Amino acid sequence: MNISVTFRTGEGENWQKNYVEERIVKLKKYLDVPSETHVILSTEKFRNVVEINLSANGWDVHAKEEDKDMHLAIDSCVDKIEKQLKKQKEKIREHKPRSIRHADRKAEELEEDDSTAKVVETRKVVLKFMSLEEAVLELEGNKAHFIIYRDSTSEKISLVHRLDDGNFAHIETNS
Repeated sequence: MNISVTFRTGEGENWQKNYVEERIVKLKKYLDVPSETHVILSTEKFRNVVEINLSANGWDVHAKEEDKDMHLAIDSCVDKIEKQLKKQKEKIREHKPRSIRHADRKAEELEEDDSTAKVVETRKVVLKFMSLEEAVLELEGNKAHFIIYRDSTSEKISLVHRLDDGNFAHIETNS
């Protein structure tokens, strides 16, 4: 972090420069990249004015504060800069790329569709006794995607369904 301190009216004291640098260095935790900070201190009678101009990562943050005490003016000005940096970081943290925002919206729409899903058709099936080979032959002969039957050898209920690649899958129950 590059910090430059300028005294607008007269020569400043060394403690002012040290105090400003010590306070500005604490802002480093909000910045990911090196930054330039220009601090202008001026004193006119009983008014102490502090201006801070910070440039980092394309951000230009400015603050100006006036107080009777130089310490208070510096602290107030640094606090203003800190609030602005926090706000900027929060905006970046909450920002999502466009593709992610659309994916989230699509996921929400799917969730809404799932929550309103209803049973629209109920069928009763009479189970035929047949072997696995007979079930596959019957499924090949019609356009149905699956067939439920009672296996003639084990007398268990089974299901054969057509996969996307044209092959068949067999599911057998324990009952």
